[in-house]
Amino acid sequence: MSPAPASAGQADLAETYQSDQRLHQRYPIALDVEYRLLSRGRVERLGSGRTLNISSGGVLIEVHDPMPSGGPIELVMHWPFLLEGVCPLKLVMRGRIVRSDGRAIAIKAKHHEFRTAGARVPKGRASYERVRSLGR
Repeated sequence: MSPAPASAGQADLAETYQSDQRLHQRYPIALDVEYRLLSRGRVERLGSGRTLNISSGGVLIEVHDPMPSGGPIELVMHWPFLLEGVCPLKLVMRGRIVRSDGRAIAIKAKHHEFRTAGARVPKGRASYERVRSLGR
């Protein structure tokens, strides 16, 4: 077995990486977002904005006021899909501002998780209650 094919495969991989250095696929999703700019574990500034694109590695958001680069930030986004079709979700992301271009800031995610945002009454609740009462 010749080492040439393995070397060629590595060269192709290196070339692909150099042409697109993004590690995470970005999706152009517009979501309302609330943020907390943090400093020494305390909330320095609260605000809101809208996502321009999002990935598992970070998010680009449009904000009303310019923000400094390098600071820790926490974002809360209202997710557009319901858990099991009935429960609203929020995506909470913590990270660091890596770039600030006027009104857009790029955040590199360190942690993200989905949280439930309360319960929504399912459609047909009255019929559900009727069926439930028959079982008693």
